[in-house]
Formats: sequence, C-alpha cells, structure tokens
Amino acid sequence: MKRQTKHIDIAQTITVEHSWWSDFNLLVKTRLTSMVVFTSVLAYVISSGFTVGIVPVIFLGLGGFLVAGASNALNEVLEKDYDKLMDRTKDRPLAAGRMSISNGVLIAGFMSLAGLTILGMFNPLTAFFGTLSLVIYAFIYTPLKRHSSISVSIGAIPGALPMLIGCVAFDGYVSVLAVILFAVQFLWQFTHFWAIGVLSFDDYHKAGYQFIPSENAKPARRIRWQALVAALLLVPTCILLYTELGIHMVSLILLIAGSLSFAFYALRFVQDKGEKNALQLMFASLLYLPFFLSILLIDQII
Repeated sequence: MKRQTKHIDIAQTITVEHSWWSDFNLLVKTRLTSMVVFTSVLAYVISSGFTVGIVPVIFLGLGGFLVAGASNALNEVLEKDYDKLMDRTKDRPLAAGRMSISNGVLIAGFMSLAGLTILGMFNPLTAFFGTLSLVIYAFIYTPLKRHSSISVSIGAIPGALPMLIGCVAFDGYVSVLAVILFAVQFLWQFTHFWAIGVLSFDDYHKAGYQFIPSENAKPARRIRWQALVAALLLVPTCILLYTELGIHMVSLILLIAGSLSFAFYALRFVQDKGEKNALQLMFASLLYLPFFLSILLIDQII
C-alpha cells in the first residue's frame, strides 16, 4: 500500500511539473519576459516624472509582456530541434514534444496581435518599436545565431528596445532620455551575454551554434575584452544623463560608482578564464539594471 501511494505521489508530481501552465511559462520564458517588462515600465514612469496613473502602467506591462512572450515563443518554435541537444533547453515544451509547433505558433500569434494592439493604444510609434523588436529577435537574430557572432550585436537591438519603448509610450516620440536608456541597455547586454556565453559555451557548441567566437574549442578571449569595453562605456553614457538631462550630481556619482563596480567584475572576467568570474559577472549584470533604474527613480522623486 505504501509503495503504491509513493508511485501515485511521483506521478502527481510529474503531472504538476509538466502542466499546461508550466509549459506556457517555459514557452514564453516568463522570468526573462518579466524582467524586460520591468525595465520598460520603469522607463515609462521615469519619462513621465511620476505623473502617470496605475492603469496605463498595467496596460504597458501587459502589452510588453505579450509581445516579448510572443518573441520568445517564436524563438523556441524556430529552435525546437536545436533545443533538444542542449541540457539547459531540452525540457522546453516544444523540444520535449509536450507541445506541437502549431500550438506554439498559435500562442505566439495571439499574444503578438493582442500585445501590439495594446501598445498601439499609447501611440503608433510604440506599436512600431514593439513590432520591430519582435521581427528582429524572432526572424533575424534567432536564425543568425547558428551562423555568425554578428547575431549578438543584432540581438542587442531588440534587447535594448524595452526602455526606449517605455519612454516613447509616454512621450510619443524618441526623446533624448529614450536614446540614452537604449544605449545603456544595448551596452549592458554585451557584458551580460558574453558572461552567459562562457558559462554555456559547451552546451551551445554541442548544438552547433556559431555565435560565440572560439579558439581551440574554448570561448575566444576577445569576447571577454568586449564585455569589459561595453561595461566601461556605461560610464560616459551615464554622464550624458547629467549633461543632457540634468540629473542630480549625487545621482551621477552613484551611477558612475555602480558602473565602475560592474566594470570591475568585467575586468576580473578578462583576467581569469575560470567559470567563477563569469558567474559573478552574470549576477552583477542582473543587479546593474535594477540599480541603474532605481537611482533614476529616486532622482525623479528628489
């Protein structure tokens, strides 16, 4: 009797782990998508100077989530056969065969249509940049990953559009703030992604991806230097917030200190090829954007 109960419990656990909802979250990469939405919404609030209500914030978050989720779903549809070959992606619903390609495309289609419609309620330019982000990510960056490292630079464009979209949603045009925030998110991605690239190099290599430059079956040293240069370039980009938009001097000092701290981890990433430094840089990158946006929010309150 005890043995039978144990088997039932295991079966129930497996059912829960692979429920439709959990597979949907894997398909749209909910955690990654939520971070994208977080940066876009904060940029919207910063651009407005805290003058917007909760309703438009919710709608922007919903529209952004639907579009970003659709992009990720299309990415998994196109990479289904390659996801099977990597340990970190083989349990995705399409790769594991728990969801059909047609269902994946259908979900992506409905999400993109609904998301772009919501973004269009703010202004046409917001919907345009949302569409541009989806098209570049799903149909240019995704297939190019198998052939060239230039895909990383191209993928950084849709990756940097969320904060620009947040600003455009309020202003209705591409402001100086929107350009600077786009530049910050664009540069940040190189440091963030090359850290992940080093950590996941063997998995990507096994699946036949060519977007991580290699030397002797190891990640090329130049990507470590690129990560450092991108992190250092965040410093003059932050200075533009002071010279062009007049943020407070205290805010500028904090932003520079945060950027230099981020660059410090990138420097260690260059100096030591061990995975420990790559992991530390990845976690530092995950903290940098929330820190950066928090300083700008506090600056608005002051």
